[in-house]
Amino acid sequence: MRRNYDDPVYKDWRKKVYKRDKFSCQFPKAHTACKSKRRLQAHHIKKWSTSAALRYEVDNGITLCRECHDSINGFESHYESVFSEIVRKNNG
Repeated sequence: MRRNYDDPVYKDWRKKVYKRDKFSCQFPKAHTACKSKRRLQAHHIKKWSTSAALRYEVDNGITLCRECHDSINGFESHYESVFSEIVRKNNG
């Protein structure tokens, strides 16, 4: 299934991820000083293409700025546990 960024269900998921993360990049501070509130993107922690059941689960998303999102391209699996822990803390 190809992702439709204009799909109302996808837009709702993205909005809920941004709101939980206070509309700011959640990339770990240890790696960067980024806390950008510009050019935000909702990243799927477990990949969209391989985790269909989790596509619209808010806890499978994390807010990243475009620069940080681009920096993990190809290394997504290395960040799964780190991002999942950040989401757990943000839910608390």
